[in-house]
Amino acid sequence: MDNAPLFEAYNLVKCYVPNTPPALAVNLVFPAGKIIGLLGPNGSGKTTLLKMAAGILQPTSGTLRIAGHESGTETKAMVSYLPERNALPNWMTVAEVLSYYEDLFADFDRNRAIEMLDRLQLPAGKRIQTLSKGMKEKVQLVLVMSRRARLYLLDEPIGGVDPATRDYILETILANHSPDSTILISTHLIADIEQVLEEFIFVQHGRLLRYGSVADVHEKEGKTVDALFREVFRC
Repeated sequence: MDNAPLFEAYNLVKCYVPNTPPALAVNLVFPAGKIIGLLGPNGSGKTTLLKMAAGILQPTSGTLRIAGHESGTETKAMVSYLPERNALPNWMTVAEVLSYYEDLFADFDRNRAIEMLDRLQLPAGKRIQTLSKGMKEKVQLVLVMSRRARLYLLDEPIGGVDPATRDYILETILANHSPDSTILISTHLIADIEQVLEEFIFVQHGRLLRYGSVADVHEKEGKTVDALFREVFRC
């Protein structure tokens, strides 16, 4: 791993409505090889940032680069995005969705996906529309984490699953952490996920409040990131 930034956002702005304050306006740079929590209240701009990094939303202005490349077709191929809401084709079976992803993404590792499906006891022959909400979320996570991406963007990956599955998801995130990729996780369940985080980003009203090391908060401030979050965003 070199010292070049993996993600660069300079004067990055997203406005949904003209002549109103932007939904997001940030400068943010982070390297490869990290697991980072993207943390903030509802409406703070977290999902907007993830969607722009994934190439789903276009910035109103500013610069966005991933692995040195301007946001576009090339960067989309480097990013694996887990949306907050289910986006799977309901009419497909789980096995057909695997084939669909295999055709769509050159970096998709089908063997890895099958191994995770087996461990989560997800039946490959079932149609997506017959699965429970929690099972659909598990399938989506399997698809996203089975790619060999540079940047993984996870929007509320543990919000709708039981505690045992939550533990497996965290194990999966750690197992897929490599020196040349970074995992950016947006979540409200900070206490549950803090154990895997190396760094954290606080955002509010579309602005960057703080970007720092989890270890520094533990060692220098004597508190958890969850406790710090409650202090910073106290109503």
